[in-house]
Amino acid sequence: MEAVIFVGIQAAGKSTFYRERFFDTHVRVSRDMLKTKHREAVLLEACIRAKQPFVVDNTNVTAAERARYVAAAKAAGFRVVGYFFRATGREAIARNKLRTGKAVIPIPGILGTLKKLEEPAWSEGFDALHVVTITPSGTYEIEDAPPDAAPAV
Repeated sequence: MEAVIFVGIQAAGKSTFYRERFFDTHVRVSRDMLKTKHREAVLLEACIRAKQPFVVDNTNVTAAERARYVAAAKAAGFRVVGYFFRATGREAIARNKLRTGKAVIPIPGILGTLKKLEEPAWSEGFDALHVVTITPSGTYEIEDAPPDAAPAV
């Protein structure tokens, strides 16, 4: 049983990473998709009760936001894995410009989220913690976060 918690600003590559790496194995829990916190809570609870692997695909930029997912998953015996999507505001804005329709995020929204970003730390209860960056060629690079420290931006 695995609970994966994504952390990163909008347009950092989280949802694409989910589709490429977890689509066939983990349920996607996302407020973008579910639209309300209530629906998100219902799906999260269903995954936990069914012992179903899941990915929380939200920005989760503060430790407080992440804590409720980590606590619930740990209490149910899940292994909790964090993925921190490292992206500058400039990188996210550039990727956002490639989006269309409702997927486009207003630039002040991206920058506001970036200002609130608290990098994830092992002390939050993760069993594994990774840092993800997107290379100029569009591939993902994944490294393990150093023990007992939050990844550097």
